[in-house]
Amino acid sequence: MRFFVFNKKQLLFALAAAAVIAAVCITSGRSVMTFLVGSREIPIYSVERPDNKIALTFDCAWNDDDIDEIITVLKEKGCGATFFVTGKWAEDYSGSLNKLYRAGFELGTHSYNHDDYTKMSADEIIADIEKTERAVTKATGFTPRLMRAPSGAYNDNVVRTVEDSGRTYIQWSVDGIDYPEGTAAEDIYDRVVSQTKAGDIILLHNGTEHTAEVLPQILEALTSEYELVTVSELIYTENYTIDRAGRQSQRQIY
Repeated sequence: MRFFVFNKKQLLFALAAAAVIAAVCITSGRSVMTFLVGSREIPIYSVERPDNKIALTFDCAWNDDDIDEIITVLKEKGCGATFFVTGKWAEDYSGSLNKLYRAGFELGTHSYNHDDYTKMSADEIIADIEKTERAVTKATGFTPRLMRAPSGAYNDNVVRTVEDSGRTYIQWSVDGIDYPEGTAAEDIYDRVVSQTKAGDIILLHNGTEHTAEVLPQILEALTSEYELVTVSELIYTENYTIDRAGRQSQRQIY
């Protein structure tokens, strides 16, 4: 019989590795592999990819004044995009939501009325998501399975509740910060274009002062180097891991 002796450092490493493996194995009902980082669950911020794909996303919670302009610019450039809408926005602007869907863009939910999911129970989160999904389905006939929490605020309960329900929580890795009043168009452009790299998920908003205005310049710069796709075309749906920065990677199967 062979015996193995571990020093303190090796033992601590082994225990940590075992904890990660256990966390991976007991994620209730999930068909994917995800890591607990420390004691926290991390959603998808970006994706490690072998190509030059990126995903452009818009959060819709305010008005629909610029939707037609955004659709036109995206279609002219042949760019995919994903729109995360609140349920209230879906109800108030169902015509614009239907335009987005008919134009071929991907839809996700963004809560019903931008309430803080970190202050809700699992049952309350699911009820709010389902209410939002019903509003989107009523307007388009499509039921989204991607979700982004209001203000990007999450905790273990939020991520676990969303993922265990069969939905996918999507964060972002590049923030255009296009919503504060007085934000300059050139600053939005500089933030997005200078920070973006392959596999990134970009956050913009509709209904802002300058987003639709600066979007053509942003797309001109990005499409010269990247392929803009929907979130579902960017992420992996099985056999993946997520690191401490929220970067999703395909797990190699041997």
